[in-house]
Amino acid sequence: MASEAVSTRSVIQVRGEAATVDDDLVVEEPVEFRLDGTALAVVMRTPGNDAELALGFAITEGIVNGPDEVASVVDLGEGRWDVRLAEGITVDPTRFQRNFYATSSCGVCGKASIDAIRVAGSVPPHGPVVTPDVLLGLPGRLIEQQHAFRSTGGIHAAAAFEPDGNLVAVREDVGRHNAVDKLVGHLATTRWPIDQLGLLVSGRVSFEIVQKAAVAGLSLVCGVSAASSLALDLAEEFQMTVIGFLRDAGFTIYTGEERVLLP
Repeated sequence: MASEAVSTRSVIQVRGEAATVDDDLVVEEPVEFRLDGTALAVVMRTPGNDAELALGFAITEGIVNGPDEVASVVDLGEGRWDVRLAEGITVDPTRFQRNFYATSSCGVCGKASIDAIRVAGSVPPHGPVVTPDVLLGLPGRLIEQQHAFRSTGGIHAAAAFEPDGNLVAVREDVGRHNAVDKLVGHLATTRWPIDQLGLLVSGRVSFEIVQKAAVAGLSLVCGVSAASSLALDLAEEFQMTVIGFLRDAGFTIYTGEERVLLP
């Protein structure tokens, strides 16, 4: 993915003196998702793992209830992907069509209301219980696998981890919500359900991150930065654990402290 995710440009870098250097930039391009041929959304994303992104998008947006409801994800070319439903599964695509394209910073653009975003219909399973030592080891393991970030410094990451701290998979994207969708799409093809895994994101824990985690069945969400108030409202509603500021040998438990074995 690294070659797709990174573009090199000539820039003038000023560090005391000015110099012309080659600089690596994260790539941002549109992709269109369709459901059985009907256009749903145009999303700004970093190219790579697009089939996973399409499948993860379908799951975390509540379009399908899981990977078993998807027969295939078809590359139509020119940045268009079609999610084709399994036999016997019917979905009204107009329920999920977005009013305009979603930028890389907005995972829920075009949704009519907060109620429409809250697609999770039930509380996720109880999920994993972890120790502080496991949590504190996660950021270091994540940065080791953030290949595009090390090159560009401008891309988000999402990782799934086991209760012992092992990272199952990592995905990167210019949009934090896209990174989660790519991760969920990957897990949907390799191991499902994923309720015994935790989710780690490289930035803040926003409402859309918690919402996508809830729909996917992930009850433990960690971020290296802060959480938003609306994210915590949703986490409390669905009895989830949200941890923020996971860095510098510490962390903040916002909700669901029962999943952390505190001394």
